[in-house]
Amino acid sequence: MSQMTTKDSITEHFTNDESLKEVLQTGTDLREYSQEIEKELARVSNQSISAYIKESENIAKLHNQIGTCDKILENMQEMLTNFQQVLNNISSEITILQRKSVNMSQQLTNRCIVKNQLYQFIEDLAISEEMIKCIMENAVTDKDFLKHLNELNHKLSMVKELNFKESKSAEDVADILEKLKIKAMTKLRAYLLEQVYKFRRPMTNYQVPQNAMLKYKFFFEFILSNERHVAQEICSEYVDTMSKIYYSYFKSYSSRLAALRYEEAVTKDDLMGIEDTASKSLFLKSTSLKNKSTIFTIGNRGDILTSELEAPIIIPHTQMDKKTRYPFEALFRSEQYALVDNACREYLFITEFYLVRGNQAQELFNQIMGKTMSLMMKNLETYIVDCYDTIALFLCIQLILRYQILCHKRCVNALDKYWDTLQSALWPRFEHLFRLNIQSIRDCDPTKFNKETGPHYITRRYGEFSAAVVGITENFPNETVSRLLMELQNEVECFLLRMAAIFPQRKEQLIYLINNYDLILGILMERTRDNTKEAEAFREQLSARSNEYVEEILSPHFGGIIHFVKECEKENNDDPKRHERRSLALVQNFSSNWKKAIEDLNREVLLSFPSLVTGQSLLQLALAQLVQYYNRFHKLLTPSVRTELVNVHLIMVEIKKYKSNY
Repeated sequence: MSQMTTKDSITEHFTNDESLKEVLQTGTDLREYSQEIEKELARVSNQSISAYIKESENIAKLHNQIGTCDKILENMQEMLTNFQQVLNNISSEITILQRKSVNMSQQLTNRCIVKNQLYQFIEDLAISEEMIKCIMENAVTDKDFLKHLNELNHKLSMVKELNFKESKSAEDVADILEKLKIKAMTKLRAYLLEQVYKFRRPMTNYQVPQNAMLKYKFFFEFILSNERHVAQEICSEYVDTMSKIYYSYFKSYSSRLAALRYEEAVTKDDLMGIEDTASKSLFLKSTSLKNKSTIFTIGNRGDILTSELEAPIIIPHTQMDKKTRYPFEALFRSEQYALVDNACREYLFITEFYLVRGNQAQELFNQIMGKTMSLMMKNLETYIVDCYDTIALFLCIQLILRYQILCHKRCVNALDKYWDTLQSALWPRFEHLFRLNIQSIRDCDPTKFNKETGPHYITRRYGEFSAAVVGITENFPNETVSRLLMELQNEVECFLLRMAAIFPQRKEQLIYLINNYDLILGILMERTRDNTKEAEAFREQLSARSNEYVEEILSPHFGGIIHFVKECEKENNDDPKRHERRSLALVQNFSSNWKKAIEDLNREVLLSFPSLVTGQSLLQLALAQLVQYYNRFHKLLTPSVRTELVNVHLIMVEIKKYKSNY
């Protein structure tokens, strides 16, 4: 298999050669052809040898030339190798020079830095004649003195630092600096104490010396960093001075304000459920709170929480000349606002001038204002022991909340504990008075009052008081107040039901309840928002009683029709003929009396309700209900009876005559 393949390959090779193809085609003997080829090769070889022999000299010469070229190239290679070595040496030298240059540049930079630091060091330690002369001779308020004082403080700080390192250079100037420090300290101490003593002058505006001290607040910083005992002395003098000044001022101011209070105050006999004694108070002085406004009506007193919150404080001697008198909360507002202004300014001053923060600032502030705040807390506690003016106490509570927020806006929280103490004194008394009013209503005996269907004076008191408290707490809701208001509301509702029970007829009871509910709701709607819980509760009560009242007043005039409609609708009888005789009698009676009945309704309603608006709304409600019954009655009649009915349009025209524009 392998031999056949080889043979095929040779055959294929020979087949591809054109000469062999020709030989094979002509049939020439291959052995002869091979011999001819060998002869031809020998001839060609001999010719080549002859040619080489003829060119032997040229070949020898070429060989010599090649050898010469090799030597030249070898010499050139050696030269290039030497040149490369030289270049390598030059590169190494350049690298060394570059490294030396960098080192020299760094050394130069370091020396420049050292030079500058040394220059600055010498400059910091050197004491110029100008500085010595300025510190020794110039006034502390001089601009140059402040400039050189800063330099002196810097040099003193530097010497302190050098002393820790046992530097010899600091010893050369330490003595001079110490003397300058003592001189500067003496002058600064005298100036600052002089400013503190200015506060002690009568009728001094505290802001003037305080602003002067703040202008040179670096003086105290210099003293504090160099002589702490001198700084403590100045601070102690200031604290002692301002503490006495504030205490004296507020003690005098509080006593003068107290003289402006209403002469006749609210007493324990002025609770909500106590019998009305207005007839006995016709000749009260104009300085009486009771004569200015009722005890339970807020009136304009609530303005101290809004437009008058940051109004100028009351000046006692000018108001005494005018014989003007104020409720307690107005005097409390003036006193507390004066404290807020002074305390905030004082706190910001001590933090900026005496460089204190956090607990240190609070402690220093308490040392200055502590006696004053204690005095004001004591005055408040003395007042509330015998206070029965619930609105005044509640206004004071609200004032504290707003002034606390005002202090926080001024970045002063130092009065927080003071505000908390005032609140802890006011809240228990306020809650106690609130419960006394609730109890006074609970203890009321309905039988001792006259049988009048108009609004009760307790109802008016409750409406005014509830509206006042709800209106005040709209922006500051309180769970305790909401709970107390709910208890008071429940007690008032129970009282009104007990009062209504003294009337023998249901219609009179409803008139009484509607008048009272309407009064309360009217006051709440006028003084507060429409959607308060109290307003919603009385709106529901008024609606329910109004619907019941409408049924009561329609019954005497149209009771037959009303009963007929309800009875037939209840039976659900589709046969109108069953009640034809009865319905005909009702139609005839209605046709002859309906106009007079509507007129009687109008007269009765308007006489029963003092409020024309309430009376008119009830009348319209009754007439609308009448029309509804009439339409339902119409559907229950036979065709023959319907012809006897008055046209509903005539009834509507008549009803429009009683519609008012109230």
